[in-house]
Amino acid sequence: MRSDSVKKGIERAPHRALLRALGVSSDDLNKPFIGVANSFNEIVPGHIHLGSIAQAVKAGIRSGGGVPFEFNTIGICDGIAMNHPGMKYSLPSRELIADSVEAMVEAHRFDALVFIPNCDKVVPGMLMAAVRLNIPSIFVSGGPMLAGRRSRDGKMCSVDLITVFNAVGSIARGGMTEAELEEIEIAACPGCGSCSGMYTANTMNCLTEALGMALPGNGTIPAVDSRRIVLATEAGKQVIAVLEKSLLPRDIITKDSIANAFAVDMALGGSTNSVLHLMAVANEAGIDFPLPLINEISQRVPHLCKLNPASEVHIEDLDMAGGVPAVMHEIASSLNGKCKTVSLVPVSEVAKRGKVRNRDVIRSASEPYSKRGGLAILFGNLAPQGAVVKSGAVDPEMMAHEGPAKVYENEEEATKGIMKGEVKKGDVVVIRYEGPRGGPGMREMLTPTSLLSGMGLDKDVALITDGRFSGGTKGAAIGHVAPEAAERGPIAAVKNGDMIRIDIPACKLELKVSDAEITRRLAALPEYESAIKSGYLKRYVENVGPASSGAVFR
Repeated sequence: MRSDSVKKGIERAPHRALLRALGVSSDDLNKPFIGVANSFNEIVPGHIHLGSIAQAVKAGIRSGGGVPFEFNTIGICDGIAMNHPGMKYSLPSRELIADSVEAMVEAHRFDALVFIPNCDKVVPGMLMAAVRLNIPSIFVSGGPMLAGRRSRDGKMCSVDLITVFNAVGSIARGGMTEAELEEIEIAACPGCGSCSGMYTANTMNCLTEALGMALPGNGTIPAVDSRRIVLATEAGKQVIAVLEKSLLPRDIITKDSIANAFAVDMALGGSTNSVLHLMAVANEAGIDFPLPLINEISQRVPHLCKLNPASEVHIEDLDMAGGVPAVMHEIASSLNGKCKTVSLVPVSEVAKRGKVRNRDVIRSASEPYSKRGGLAILFGNLAPQGAVVKSGAVDPEMMAHEGPAKVYENEEEATKGIMKGEVKKGDVVVIRYEGPRGGPGMREMLTPTSLLSGMGLDKDVALITDGRFSGGTKGAAIGHVAPEAAERGPIAAVKNGDMIRIDIPACKLELKVSDAEITRRLAALPEYESAIKSGYLKRYVENVGPASSGAVFR
């Protein structure tokens, strides 16, 4: 075992002395050492309860014959970090999470790992660490938050964090009072868990199941449900079985399993950030997964679930409808059934066991919301390396749109402009210099998109950025434009009034300006210089690569 290097032999007597100080017994020294990478903290609602998840995991490990050792990583709440300089740190935290897990595991020589993530960047950061370290591993998340409830017109309706963001836009157009906003604010987030819709955290937790790195139920069992504790205990037991079989993350995470994850993503209509994160995991595993492959998957996998923000259906409803295994059952013909899983059965068996319990939540493949999946990658002279849109949350009349550009140099400018009424029906809002390097950190543009939605403009206005969007975004919101403005991508050449053509069915994003004029404009731009001169973000700016390859370090 790997852990023998810290516990076996005469020369390891000092190491054993330190282990005994932890309460490790002589009998424990003959058992596998299992690292429990927990992302618990007291500032993220999705992580506040992870101490109880870790206790269940550790009980499972002990019952399976292992010795657990818990350690922690950082975790950032994207909602709290939204729309201020703190969001610059969200995506960069993903690399810190992967690096910190690597450092702890290699320094202490664990034999296997249980990862406990929940929110946005923690799941992919831990997946990156898993394939980098390549020792037996299993994931168990903290689970989704329940949707909030409030009374409206004498009826109970669901509310969530995105409802609050949209309500701010409603106030801006005079459609709501501050008292009504406070009522929604109080009801929206009723307790622990990752935000209740098919946003980035829940998308990634569901896709961890589809990848084969988590047991069924990981993505959907609510945080407050007792089944979540049972699942955590089972994960602790199961990691011992995975260790005994010498099943490694790179045996599970392959080009085929990543394709499976994207297939499930298409059926669910998941967050656009899944593209960024799965590309980063592929890169970490040494897997070549070109962006155009995602459109090929989208063309053959139908969109079966419309979950919040595309509807009022939440993750708790998906769970009751059968969860990820039920979705996999519906698209089984589009999955590579031979891929391995930590359940120690192939994907085909997981899909076979899935059962749809509610056709209002999970449609059949023969009666989908659309024959194409819920995500699309757009290419064209405005995005030569690609851009991403959650097509499943775009209103039908905005699937093809042409309009004049309204250009803003950062999110703050755009927010002020929208609040002042500068954006009109038909406009294409362009927010640039918000990419991985230019932001830095590729901030989420949830505030601008929510303002547009709350002002009733999401069916009339498109938004294009080299930054990202929250998984809670809906409408014609096109992000991850690459190359980014800071790398002299064509988005840096757009001027107010330029016509932009969006054709989501054709996967096209075009600036109606000649190539010669785009080249001339870009050549006239001064060399980009980041305003960040110190700290971690300075190192991030110097090392981060393009969004098209996952915004990983070069």
